Amino acid sequence: MDTLFVITILIVIGALVFDFINGFHDTANTIATSVSTKALKPRHAILLAAVMNFIGALTFTGVAKTITKDIVDPFTLHNGSLVILAALISAIVWNLITWYYGIPSSSSHAIIGAIAGAAIASAGFTALNYSGFLKILEALIISPILAFVIGFIIYTIFKVFLKNHNLTKTNQRFRIYQIATAAIQSYSHGTNDAQKAMGIITLALISNNYLTTADIPFWVQLSCAIAMGLGTSIGGWKIIQTVGGKIMKLRPVNGVAADLSSALIIFGATYVHLPVSSTHVISSSILGVGASHRRKGVQWNTAKRIVITWVITLPISAALAAILYWIMDLFF
Repeated sequence: MDTLFVITILIVIGALVFDFINGFHDTANTIATSVSTKALKPRHAILLAAVMNFIGALTFTGVAKTITKDIVDPFTLHNGSLVILAALISAIVWNLITWYYGIPSSSSHAIIGAIAGAAIASAGFTALNYSGFLKILEALIISPILAFVIGFIIYTIFKVFLKNHNLTKTNQRFRIYQIATAAIQSYSHGTNDAQKAMGIITLALISNNYLTTADIPFWVQLSCAIAMGLGTSIGGWKIIQTVGGKIMKLRPVNGVAADLSSALIIFGATYVHLPVSSTHVISSSILGVGASHRRKGVQWNTAKRIVITWVITLPISAALAAILYWIMDLFF
């Protein structure tokens, strides 16, 4: 059997595995607030997230096209199949490590850093499409900051309008609202995160001459949507504990504000075809809400740990992908 075809099959399988892991890795982020406030039972929250992630993944392809063509040029990528395979393995390994330790790291940072690292190992720094790559980095950096600010603003508005309302009754009402905001947030996650695996598969198909355009085939979109939905159905309880309880003690009003602000940022990024880290957007939204609610109530040590992981994920995944590429290049 042709070696190139075998590697392409491995890449497709690897991308679906990455999407599956992304699903259970990031499920926690989309439903952590609704579970921690008891707006939804864990099993119901996971089922809701799985369905909404699946629907979201079938809705858009703009982010997938950005992954396909804006980090590297798929039509000129040297040793493209090995570059992509090394990147996938690197991102999967980092995702599993951070999941095991309950750290809400970014699958987006991991795969984007890994593609860049493997491409540089293959053809040097000229392999990167700098205009597109820097645009993606800007989105990854700015989006959590915006999420923090918007979370702060939305919860501040809530405080103004609800200051004369009974706290118990308000939380009871918002517990119902939070079911809707959890669904919206899960849908937004599917519209952005599932597209990364779609872009990787399409990048591989172009690099190996199985496609001649950057359009995303429907079978790629559907298979990634299924993988994301299945991964989501498993859930990631360790990360739920970090995002839902170790950043701040959440109430339904806090949860709704955080869900709305993070969904707004993710939808906005999807609309302009830019990948963002749902993990860091959601965590930053909760931090913004917490800072508006009561600064001393925020566990800033947990926030510091999340930020450190945010900073180190991209370079670590890039270095790991480069090493894996050099190793595989010796055998293929």
